[in-house]
Amino acid sequence: MASSSDLLYRFLPLLLPFLDPRHLAGVHADAIVRGTVFCDQCKDGSPTFLDYPLQGARVRVSCVDQYTDEGTDLFGMYTLQFEGSPDLSGCVARVLDGPPECGVAAGPTQRLRLVFRMFDMAAYAVDPLLAQPKQPKDFCAPAPPKPGSSRPPLLPPPPQAPAARSPPFLEASACSYDKWLMPEFRCHWRVVQPETLVGVAFGPLAYARYGPGATLWNGLHDRGEVYGTLLREATAALLNSYENFRFAFPTLSVLSEMNYALLGTRRDALMVALRFRRANYGMSGGCAPVGCKFAPCS
Repeated sequence: MASSSDLLYRFLPLLLPFLDPRHLAGVHADAIVRGTVFCDQCKDGSPTFLDYPLQGARVRVSCVDQYTDEGTDLFGMYTLQFEGSPDLSGCVARVLDGPPECGVAAGPTQRLRLVFRMFDMAAYAVDPLLAQPKQPKDFCAPAPPKPGSSRPPLLPPPPQAPAARSPPFLEASACSYDKWLMPEFRCHWRVVQPETLVGVAFGPLAYARYGPGATLWNGLHDRGEVYGTLLREATAALLNSYENFRFAFPTLSVLSEMNYALLGTRRDALMVALRFRRANYGMSGGCAPVGCKFAPCS
């Protein structure tokens, strides 16, 4: 059975967004709600590796006597604040609308879950909300036939067309930190940019460790001691997770592992850095090595 300290280290990274100093400064007896909206590209009604965090969606949290709207940021996240620390356990969240490419329909509502309550402040989490495009994307699996539908007559198979290459983000790919530094691959910085601050990308613990002015570009150049190596490999892993859905570490796992390393010992930081490094070089899970599938920018 895990000890109380093990449980603290395991779950504290999930609570860190609620402890952001920007939210706590000058706040008294308030309730904070946080969640993420994903674009349900295949319209299957649940988050999958094909879905991505949706910027520009509008979310409403509705209660019996009040409601509040908020938009999602670059990472698909939204944060709402209710004054007076009311009980929000009976409230629900839903997507009102989204950007043109993924805002025609919205998924089901989600109930708010109390994460913690302390110092007259409460924090609630919401399971992922979904927005949907008008039609499923071309790479999605076809919908199963409806029960009782007549089967079409069997026809001889058509001539085989040349095998088409999968879209880049569907091919397994892993790129080391030095590839992310090359000018010809700069267009692959999609969700974050070289000038994005480390504290913005990884959270308050990274802000405290690396300082207010550290950028992701600086992090990729860091060849210093253990924590410099950790930042370099974590930055590359974060970029790989945004670029490729089949990367060994999903984005949330990269952030969680990074926070675990910053909370732990130097040995913990070193082990996490080594795991990230193996993944960035395409070596993880005992599978065949995966190469970097970058196409040069035009």
